Amino acid sequence: MVNTRRGFALLDAILGGALLALGLAGVVTLSQRSLAMLQRGEREAIAAAMLDELLSQVVTEGPGDFARNRESAGRMPAPWPDWEFAVEINAGGEGDAADIVAMVRDPLGREYRCATRVAPHDDSATPEERAPTEPIDRSQRWESRDNADASK
Repeated sequence: MVNTRRGFALLDAILGGALLALGLAGVVTLSQRSLAMLQRGEREAIAAAMLDELLSQVVTEGPGDFARNRESAGRMPAPWPDWEFAVEINAGGEGDAADIVAMVRDPLGREYRCATRVAPHDDSATPEERAPTEPIDRSQRWESRDNADASK
């Protein structure tokens, strides 16, 4: 009877070790996948920031000035010199909005794109003054708001 108990204890230890190994293998696999997803998310966030910057420059400068004053493709400046970019501007007719497509490529070769339409800048137009048609009495607004709150 003593021999069967020793054999059972050995079998129990072997099964416990096998279950532990399976559990650890699962944990390692999940941690590798989560790290890969984290890195992918980081690349996507960087790409989104770069695309936003490129499109903001086109909107700020205007499609025509951007095309004349800047490179339409190349490498991003530091701290991301291993990323590539390209900006494609398809201008419509005179006074029509331009179709803009910005693309960045990460060091692994994945491309990220964003497109928008940008109206041309009219440098000859004088800015229109924007003001309310009636003056705003802020103190009365606060008083009426306080009275409405008090009546509740």
